[in-house]
Amino acid sequence: MVGENTIFSGVLGEGRLDSALAHALPQFSRARIQGLIAEDAVLIAGKATNDAASKKFAGQSFELSVPAPRPDKAEAQDIGLTIVFEDDHLIIVDKPAGLVVHPAAGHADGTLVNALLHHCKGKLSGIGGVERPGIVHRIDKDTSGLLVVAKSDAAHEGLTKLFAAHDIERRYFAIVSGVPAPPAGTVRTQIGRSTTNRKKMAVLPENKGKHAVTHYRTVESFAKTALVECTLETGRTHQVRVHMTHIGHPLIGDSVYSNRQNPYRIGQNQSKFDRQALHAASLGFIHPISGETLLFESSLPEDMQLLLSQLQL
Repeated sequence: MVGENTIFSGVLGEGRLDSALAHALPQFSRARIQGLIAEDAVLIAGKATNDAASKKFAGQSFELSVPAPRPDKAEAQDIGLTIVFEDDHLIIVDKPAGLVVHPAAGHADGTLVNALLHHCKGKLSGIGGVERPGIVHRIDKDTSGLLVVAKSDAAHEGLTKLFAAHDIERRYFAIVSGVPAPPAGTVRTQIGRSTTNRKKMAVLPENKGKHAVTHYRTVESFAKTALVECTLETGRTHQVRVHMTHIGHPLIGDSVYSNRQNPYRIGQNQSKFDRQALHAASLGFIHPISGETLLFESSLPEDMQLLLSQLQL
């Protein structure tokens, strides 16, 4: 039986929220604190916040709710993986759509973490805890493409710093409703948890959420849709999906952010395209241990290629 959450409270010192919390609660790493903030586990003066970088909370009371650990670690499972690169410190995986990254409510196993524990024989960074060993960042269950996983704690810490500094090259391909005008541009907003639906992210006022920047360009346009390349300057939760919806071009198949009907079908049996048409196509960074410049590319998966072929008719 899983126990109840443990509550920690106190008063925040100066500096960023994540740093101030890590100082007040030295039993938790800053990476662990950042993860809890992202999960809305932090209350400041009684109100939830996920703005880890904010320096405005000094002197205010906080409450941190830490979920009880699972009684067992995630189990290794022999699940096929497409490995793009691997060394002693990190591994690059080309994730298929439909694969959940780490165990969570409703997905106790069958995840990327379960597959990695088998592939790496348990040798993954422990910074993410027993539920998220090696996980530095994630992509949604129904998004395909590249992500990096840490095998050593040193690599995990180095990658976390790269992500925090936005020194990671990430390029996505999305198939969107409508044709963007202008065909290329930059979307700059604040993104945070929706105030009306906690399962969604939303564009928020300037004094709320986290700064988010997406550069987009139209690669190919069709009658009522377009293939768009999105390069992330920041990496917020659901950033591409939120930003493209914000400018009036939600992703085809996105049941969360699009209110439009999805008539698009693929394949010989004309099955409905039932995931957001989003693929993490490029991932580049400086190896945190070797200093080598790494850049990886992933081709569009078959379902998105089939969708494009249908749109080109």
